[in-house]
Amino acid sequence: MANETPRFQRTEAWLERQHEHFWRVFALSASAGVLAGFGQAPFGAYPLTFIGLALGAALIQLAPTGRRALLTGWALGLGYFALTFVWIVQPFLVDIGRHGWMAPFALLFLSGGMALYWAGAAWLAKTVAGKHGAWVALGAAFGLAEMLRGWLFGGFPWGGPGLIWIDTPLAQLARLTGVYGLSALTVALGAALWPAMANVRRLAIWFGSAAVLVALAVVITPRDPGSRDATVRLVQPYAPQHLKWDPDHVMGFFDRAVELTQTGGTPDLVIWPETSIPAPLGRAPGLEEQAAAAAFPAPLIAGIQRVEGRTWRNSLVMYDGPGTIGWVYDKHHLVPFGEYVPLGDLAARFGINGLAAQDGAGYASGPGPVLRETPVGTVLPLICYEMIFARDIRDATGRPDWILQSTNDAWFGTFSGPQQHLVQARFRAIEFGLPIARAANTGVSAMIDARGSVTAKLPLGAPGVVDAPLPMSLPVTVYARAGDLPLLVLSFGLLAALFWRNRRNSVDPTPPGG
Repeated sequence: MANETPRFQRTEAWLERQHEHFWRVFALSASAGVLAGFGQAPFGAYPLTFIGLALGAALIQLAPTGRRALLTGWALGLGYFALTFVWIVQPFLVDIGRHGWMAPFALLFLSGGMALYWAGAAWLAKTVAGKHGAWVALGAAFGLAEMLRGWLFGGFPWGGPGLIWIDTPLAQLARLTGVYGLSALTVALGAALWPAMANVRRLAIWFGSAAVLVALAVVITPRDPGSRDATVRLVQPYAPQHLKWDPDHVMGFFDRAVELTQTGGTPDLVIWPETSIPAPLGRAPGLEEQAAAAAFPAPLIAGIQRVEGRTWRNSLVMYDGPGTIGWVYDKHHLVPFGEYVPLGDLAARFGINGLAAQDGAGYASGPGPVLRETPVGTVLPLICYEMIFARDIRDATGRPDWILQSTNDAWFGTFSGPQQHLVQARFRAIEFGLPIARAANTGVSAMIDARGSVTAKLPLGAPGVVDAPLPMSLPVTVYARAGDLPLLVLSFGLLAALFWRNRRNSVDPTPPGG
């Protein structure tokens, strides 16, 4: 086109030629995905995400067929998720003799499986929009793909593109759109960067649009909500996963948690991480009384396993005092292949058991998200993996004053996994305008205010304790009221409009000079 610079035209022609060689375009697309993945924690290099998405979008737009666009989108997703999910090998190395052989397959199958959603989005965008308007189609299609990724087969909405904005003003847009909407917007902006590079005018428009979004995010950012007259003590005992249940170490970790709990001060509530009491509920009452006595007169909320017959549950218990249980919460959203195995009886025949399973049986799920009362307000308790699902917060009956996350991120290693999990918690705070108290076995334990800001924390990979005021909640957000329905309607509407426009143009094209 006349308004495209010669350099842009040469680059576009070169990229189009790469489609003549499948492995070249596959390698380029996967590399673009890896670049895009560097926007995730702990890297936070979101400019690389834009570069990766722009390159990936260009290759999808220039694909000669819908099938080639599908394969290009899959390669893009494979590179992106392989970097984002690199921590997934860590759980399989805890017991390397039993599970180590699964580690590379876990990374390949998880990344490749998640990339299928991106493959479908690429095919859909190519089908409805072709080259013109592709950035809109890609944003809408990838928004739908991210929603499906968070719902189908139990869902796994980890590592979405929208999460890269956590330490920028743009994160506050999740108050309106949620992370899925922010992911759609991120892909649209990244895809729009490619045609914007055609000339200076388009590039100026692109930067101007980005500046408008930042300004909007700044405008809707709420003021500091302040804190309640209540202090929560977060205990981080630091029990590495390969030693956590070792008979020679287990009591040492418990004693450390007790000692940290007895730190001076007068908290109103004490929180221990997931499965931090090393015996099932009621099986070692002396340990439970010791833990509760260490916190008294403050109540203690602690992670513990619970057994009913042959059924195991991953639970939280609030002890009002030694020997006194206030309430019990059973985790309901379990980790596939971690806490239970789909078609478990069949999988067990091939030696595949849940990583956290008891005798290979795994855990049973609880009834669902429920609210519980504490001395510092009504809480929605969540255990570990449940924090990545916004719907697990929306499905609760009523609105809590705050959210509790008790987690054992030792499973996720010491690199990207725990930090990405913390980012998820911070976005839940933004989406719902609720503070979150997070107690993590090996870190990062943190107090998060209703704007997603970390007000107090303990570092990753070390024992510690921190007393933090519990922040106040903010008014109900747009996203908390509307959920993902507006994004769903908008995405389908945009795709339908693009499809209709392109179909009309193909049937009755505008004559030259017309």
